[in-house]
Amino acid sequence: MPPPSLRLLFPSSSPLSKSSFLGYSLSRSLFCIPRPPLTPRSPLTALCYSGARRRRPTGGGSGGRKTSGGGGSRGGGVFHQRRRASTLREERDRARAPEMEGKEETLGFNKRRAEGRDKSDKPKALQLKTRKLNPVNTICYVQILGTGMDTQDTSPSVLLFFDKQRFIFNAGEGLQRFCTEHKIKLSKIDHIFLTRVCSETAGGLPGLLLTLAGIGEEGMSVNIWGPSDLNYLVDAMRSFIPNAAMVHAHSFGVTVNGDGTMLSSSQFGKFRDPITIIDDEVVCISSIPLNPNYSNGSIPKPGDIAVIYACELPEIKGKFDPVKAAALGLKPGPKYRELQLGNSVMSDRLNITVHPSDVLGASSPGPIILLVDCPTKFHMAELLSAESLNCYYRDSDHQPKENTKTVNCVIHLGPAIVTKSADYQKWMKRFSTAQHIMAGHEIRNMEIPILKSSARISSQLNYLCPQLFPARGCWSSQQTNDLSLESNELCEDSSSTLCEIIQAENLLKFHLRPYSQLGLDRSAIPDSLNHEEVIAHLLSEIPEIADVSKNVNQFQQSSAEVKLSKSEKDDNCIMVEEPWLSASSSVNNVHAEKQGRDSSEEDIPCLNDRWNDNLKDEHDIPACLENISREDMEIVLLGTGSSQPSKYRNVSSIFVNLFSRGSLLLDCGEGTLGQLKRRFGIKGADDAVKGLKCIWISHIHADHHTGLARILALRCQLLKDIPHKPLLVIGPRPLKRFLDAYSKLEDLDMQFLDCRHTLEASMDDFHGSLDSRGQFPENSDRGGSEAENIASRHFESSLFAPHSKMQSYWKRPGSPVDTAVALPVLMRLKELLSEAGLEFLYSVPVVHCPQAFGVVLKAAERPNSLGKTIPGWKLVYSGDTRPCQALINASRDATLLIHEATFEDTMEDEAIAKNHSTTKEAVGVGKSAGAFRVVLTHFSQRYPKIPVFNEADMQRTCIAFDLMTVNLADLPMLPKFLPYLKVLFRNEMVGDESDDVHESFIY
Repeated sequence: MPPPSLRLLFPSSSPLSKSSFLGYSLSRSLFCIPRPPLTPRSPLTALCYSGARRRRPTGGGSGGRKTSGGGGSRGGGVFHQRRRASTLREERDRARAPEMEGKEETLGFNKRRAEGRDKSDKPKALQLKTRKLNPVNTICYVQILGTGMDTQDTSPSVLLFFDKQRFIFNAGEGLQRFCTEHKIKLSKIDHIFLTRVCSETAGGLPGLLLTLAGIGEEGMSVNIWGPSDLNYLVDAMRSFIPNAAMVHAHSFGVTVNGDGTMLSSSQFGKFRDPITIIDDEVVCISSIPLNPNYSNGSIPKPGDIAVIYACELPEIKGKFDPVKAAALGLKPGPKYRELQLGNSVMSDRLNITVHPSDVLGASSPGPIILLVDCPTKFHMAELLSAESLNCYYRDSDHQPKENTKTVNCVIHLGPAIVTKSADYQKWMKRFSTAQHIMAGHEIRNMEIPILKSSARISSQLNYLCPQLFPARGCWSSQQTNDLSLESNELCEDSSSTLCEIIQAENLLKFHLRPYSQLGLDRSAIPDSLNHEEVIAHLLSEIPEIADVSKNVNQFQQSSAEVKLSKSEKDDNCIMVEEPWLSASSSVNNVHAEKQGRDSSEEDIPCLNDRWNDNLKDEHDIPACLENISREDMEIVLLGTGSSQPSKYRNVSSIFVNLFSRGSLLLDCGEGTLGQLKRRFGIKGADDAVKGLKCIWISHIHADHHTGLARILALRCQLLKDIPHKPLLVIGPRPLKRFLDAYSKLEDLDMQFLDCRHTLEASMDDFHGSLDSRGQFPENSDRGGSEAENIASRHFESSLFAPHSKMQSYWKRPGSPVDTAVALPVLMRLKELLSEAGLEFLYSVPVVHCPQAFGVVLKAAERPNSLGKTIPGWKLVYSGDTRPCQALINASRDATLLIHEATFEDTMEDEAIAKNHSTTKEAVGVGKSAGAFRVVLTHFSQRYPKIPVFNEADMQRTCIAFDLMTVNLADLPMLPKFLPYLKVLFRNEMVGDESDDVHESFIY
């Protein structure tokens, strides 16, 4: 049973009741978080959360839908009218406050969580589901889950569905988002099978396990099956996933000798037999491993093994003949069913045994499905010679005809470069009448969005403001045609295409039971979606959006013509905005006048004068933006949701594009690579990955780092024939344990640097150890290594000085060995920053969990048009945190602050319990620090499309959306976009997404 604090955290009356932020945020703290006592807020909290909490009015008969026309926002100042928490919870908290007073001091954050002491004393025992199977009356089909088909960043998944059991083959990144989109309930999954153990096929597995662990009060687990390489993945995931979720992982196959050395490919083939994994009343699943046969004799390494899965349903019994049964002395009743199940029974009237063959017609063999993953040409030799497949071939000379099994469908998961080769297609024809579904990566699928809800929002935002929301990065039709021709040329033998081939489509089904429906079913395939259809529907629903789009384009064109002038009276020039930002050219006056009054007030009432009056108080543009180029820096918000992926928001990741100088990633949640490909296209994303200078990870929670292995593995693959250096990864120390363990499975080609070595004081001491040339001073007597040791001792003495209160929450400092190893990596960081045009990068301890950080990036100084040196821009990213003084200090005069805003203002208690920030607190941090612009991100998935916020606080702030692109040159106009969002999202409800989350998986 779970501890009582779990129920206290999720009261039944709360909108959070069963969708809390367990799941991804479980990470090292799987279990519940004790609710902090309600003590007065600290002065620091008051700094970022001023004023009494407003109570939002509950929705009327509209079920929480905001009122059209913006009337609600005029009256209460709140963007949406959302469902509020029950007052019962507040009364309960007030009643509990006296008894908990003094038990724990709380200063605006959950101290136990920040120290990592919020785990349950009694660990959960996640149970497997048990189901009573029915082998007679069952529904069964195999279905293509479209993950990876449009962006080609991961392997497609396949669902084998029974009415009492569910099996999934491969769990690549994005699987949860896809299943949420199409209402496929992951809570019903019993088994997960991996055709290979790598980031392409298993990138979504950590998030899925954490999702299942957070379902209900008890949580649940699932059986995981894969070749022996699975052990490496399990060892790596143990660093941030509770052991209770990993105990049901099973590996199969023998790939090592007794002395631990790998078997050669030829040795492996001699001893291999089909391995039966599942054998119950409704299905028998067996596996046939494939090892690559390298031409140069290299020994296969972990991660190279591929698997063929054979799914065989039991034979279909012939029709029961009651006349024959009566003639054999049987009475109608339970014995009829026993015979149908294949069991013999005694006759009721005669002293004989009645066998099923006596009363049943001729049986039909059960349907058979093969899932074949042949990832490279090196696996072809074993695929073509595998004796375990002889029983499935119609032309086999080694198998008696009566023992030959008829395969109904073969699903091919390999890439087109393999499956379209002549040898492979000749092998396909050996299955005779089997239907072949080609589910591997195909060029033709790139322009078909898998996540249609997200694509729809992106198209609408692109129509509204193309400068902030560029079109999705699809390849042109000419490029697609050229690549398709190249792919078709791989098929050397035209006769090899004679077997029946079906191109996989999203949610395509192949029915297996009932027998009358055997074959393909396209009824679940979604309709196509394109930009024009989305906009046509949008205009029919919100006609005034056309005028709004024109207005946005007009003031964007004006912003492009802004010229920043220098004050003639002061050498210390103050840059001011041109008159396009004044009231005379404000949003209201851009509209055509209608009958003597502003049409915006009549047609678009949410664009009111009060907002434009507030804009008159806009701060001056900072000097660092003088004559800024659009090729200087831009950020792409790849993921803006918290805890788990949803239909509309992926989890945390920010791409910092420095154009010709390279790029950086700040956090790398699951699906980061897919988001890059949606933004830049297939080739553009590959180029972006190759150009990465550094990846910085804020903390070890899974929604911030589980996309990292996929990015690193792809970069290694893309650059394998190009001279390059390992990619620098900066993160908290626990992340290194995961990367070190995972690198045994897949080559990641990276260098690691602990965030604690990049604190501001630590970086200052490091630079202080260098000479005028930026090198360690040489020692003529003892050599450069001794100089490094001296620098290391100096660095160690100051690295863990009490620079910040949060540092006391770290368990212990790094050892001197860690520091000595870090020095050459710090030299590499210094070199990379110089190449990227950055002056410094340093990490900031924040209040969330042990070893949680924010980051500060500062560009180098540059000359302006008059030759005067002006400061570089400053970018600050908070990671996950409560408002804290360390981050405020680090954000002083930031050009752009990206701050998490997980909760709405009325949920401060939840924000404290989880060590997150509310919207108003995040805005308050920006105001206190004097940041020029603030972008809010990391929103709770309870806000499906847009979060709750008070527009009175948002004059220097913008709300982030997935794939939103913010160029430095656009920062002055950034807040002006916010009022227009009220038109686009005026009819949204908070319940849209939460219902889907409850149905498929619960956090």
